[in-house]
Amino acid sequence: MAGTFDAIIIGSGFGGSVTACRLSEQGLKVLVLERGRRWDSTSYPRAPGDPWVWDQQNPAKKNGWLDFRVQRGVCVAQGSGVGGGSLIYANVLIDAPNWLFDHDWPAEITFEGLRPYYRRVEEMLCPCPVPANQLPERLKIVRDAAERTGYGSRFRALPVAITFDPEWNSQHENAYRSQHSRSWVNANGKKQGTCIHCGNCYIGCPVHARNTLDLNYLARAETQGAEIRPLHMVRCISRNNGHYRVDFDRIAEGKLIRSSETAPMVVMAAGSLGSTELLLRCRDQFKTLPELSPVLGRYWSANGDFMTISVHERLAFPTQGPTITAAIDFLDGSQKNGRFIVEDGGFPEVFRVFFEEGIPFQIKNLGFNAMVLGLALFLRRFGGFNQMMPWFAQSIDASTGELYLGRSLVKPWRKRLKLKWDTEASRETIDAVFDMHKQLAAATGGKPLVPFAWTMLKTLITPHPLGGCRMGTSAQSGVVDHAGEVFNYRNLYVSDGSVVPRAIGLNPSKTIAALAERTAEIMLQN
Repeated sequence: MAGTFDAIIIGSGFGGSVTACRLSEQGLKVLVLERGRRWDSTSYPRAPGDPWVWDQQNPAKKNGWLDFRVQRGVCVAQGSGVGGGSLIYANVLIDAPNWLFDHDWPAEITFEGLRPYYRRVEEMLCPCPVPANQLPERLKIVRDAAERTGYGSRFRALPVAITFDPEWNSQHENAYRSQHSRSWVNANGKKQGTCIHCGNCYIGCPVHARNTLDLNYLARAETQGAEIRPLHMVRCISRNNGHYRVDFDRIAEGKLIRSSETAPMVVMAAGSLGSTELLLRCRDQFKTLPELSPVLGRYWSANGDFMTISVHERLAFPTQGPTITAAIDFLDGSQKNGRFIVEDGGFPEVFRVFFEEGIPFQIKNLGFNAMVLGLALFLRRFGGFNQMMPWFAQSIDASTGELYLGRSLVKPWRKRLKLKWDTEASRETIDAVFDMHKQLAAATGGKPLVPFAWTMLKTLITPHPLGGCRMGTSAQSGVVDHAGEVFNYRNLYVSDGSVVPRAIGLNPSKTIAALAERTAEIMLQN
């Protein structure tokens, strides 16, 4: 059981990349197992028929860019590839409010205690607001809405992990094309470019202006000797003689090839759904980790994510500029007891092609197609694509979800990850968000689309799943302790959004990365 590695990290998102970097910097031999591909500007999906979809039930055949899961009451969007969630997130890096840590978190986790780790994340990912001479129309709409409704003091431009060229100007000829990006080499030896406001953040920046994790934390980890294996999907973890064996399937030529590695330390960083499912299978299906906490899978949250589309008399240009640029902060609970933050939102250019030209994505995912078709029908009835304004929000929902293994309706002999979600517990908060979206849209001449997914189906769509392996003070209150170490299993850690014990109410990536910085530091001290 000696093994080749000192630590095996499962997943390469905001938890896995940070721990891989910090452990390898200190001379540990690190292996990162990532289920998805290694993407770059030559392989990003762009056209109909490209590898858009990751299918958890058939990864050998469908191992594309986006993992879109339809659960009862919630649909979850996740990135799949080296860099994890940073591949599809909206680049926003923002501290959680200090009062958030007053309840539900272990006493060791405080805002002041996390402050130095937040700063470390900033040093690596270099967030900054959009330059004042490059403000997208969507940001101006949010700013105008805040001022016209009396909430001007709550407005702020958001820091985003993007490199901008101060001389870029939308009035340049073909301003949104790659020829206007200035290339540079970052501190980790990776070639990047400056932002051309093309709006493709969700589906891969063509000039690498986004400071995604593959260009910094993971690049530094590899420089220090870490090994990253794409297309490796972990099946099971077992313990023997002080080491952990990790069994996985390597995806190659449309097949799954079984293999394993061992190490004295393992870090699960496969995201809220991924890490929780893996531990559930180890406890309940394979029986390899039988002493895992009874609260495993509970206290799951959609982070109160909500989107409202409005069509305006003025132009919004939803495909121009970074995906999110600004916010209006209502986290103080002043709006019908709801705590939330409202943000602008954008879509990639391929959405415009679909809406205006009717070219299908050829994505075989019922939930995704239903969402896109609904937006297309709305736009074709009430206005043009460039008049569309997406209003985003995150909120403090009730965090009452529970992930569990249940039988598949199609293949009942198999168990798959399922979710129990109490819609009523979060209804008041989500309704407060929707009411504010309507108010802000009306103040700027917008006609909002009734979000039937919520009003009729009571279903949310979230790219920010949290919980399932929550932090606690014992195995009766959590799955991991304040350091991310799994109760009853020494040197087995979880470092991703699954450890967050409650909704954050704003973009969580920076907090997840800061917690991972802290976990890595404690791991090295032990």
